[in-house]
Amino acid sequence: MTTTAQAASCSAYYPEESDIRISGEEARRPYGIRAMVAQTSTQTRPSRFGHMKLGPARAEFDNFAKDYRSLHAANIRISGESPEHFAEYKVRDISALTGNDGEQVSRILDFGAGIGASVPYFRRYFPQARLTCVDISEISLKLAESRFPGEAKFQFFDGRTLPFSDQRFDLIFAACVFHHVDHAEHVSLLRELNRVLKHQGRLAIFEHNPLNPLTVYTVNACPFDKNSKLVTARVMRARFAAAGFPDARVMYRIFFPHILRALRPLEAQLTWLPLGAQYFITAKKL
Repeated sequence: MTTTAQAASCSAYYPEESDIRISGEEARRPYGIRAMVAQTSTQTRPSRFGHMKLGPARAEFDNFAKDYRSLHAANIRISGESPEHFAEYKVRDISALTGNDGEQVSRILDFGAGIGASVPYFRRYFPQARLTCVDISEISLKLAESRFPGEAKFQFFDGRTLPFSDQRFDLIFAACVFHHVDHAEHVSLLRELNRVLKHQGRLAIFEHNPLNPLTVYTVNACPFDKNSKLVTARVMRARFAAAGFPDARVMYRIFFPHILRALRPLEAQLTWLPLGAQYFITAKKL
């Protein structure tokens, strides 16, 4: 793994100062990264996940719950991989990270768990841990519980206050959740995650990288990403710091599609390069 300083140094070549959303035909024009970023808008999500307008957001996620897996599979077909591939690599990465640091993980929170895509991989890579899944979509949670009965605790979240006591979890995980959240709510939600995280516990958030043109195209073509707004790693890292995680590390992931999978061992040497399809930010609670 490379350092955050290395990532920041390389990222300085790219205009990351604002949140990014490329819309309409602009996403399909054959421009380079700089041109794509220059043409972005900063329209905020009309249906907020956080403190306000939760009803419309919940309805949106409820409407897609039953078809989420098939829609996701169709959307990422160009990668040559299944939704399960992307769900597993995230949990595997965090398992390797916590294992390398000798962390004891007994309680895990999957924040924005949806239909439970990550559940079987938490059971595989953290078999002794107690898993709790939260989401604002009750239909998604019911579907997740029917898919994986007895594998986790599934609990509704009102979008504002997590229904848990302080310092409850050793590990909090969010897989491509925050681009669905009103960006004005990011810091408050990160502070809420900080509250329920144990001292020296780890927060890990994966997001789509808006500096990758294929990612931008894919997100814009995805039905359940219609109202989302991508966020750069630099901006998200600053929000980590504002929420009480000053030592966050950024790592970029997913550089090679299935057809080039033989090259994937090289990805461990590329985590500093801000061109991966996704990135993750991780930090411990001090």
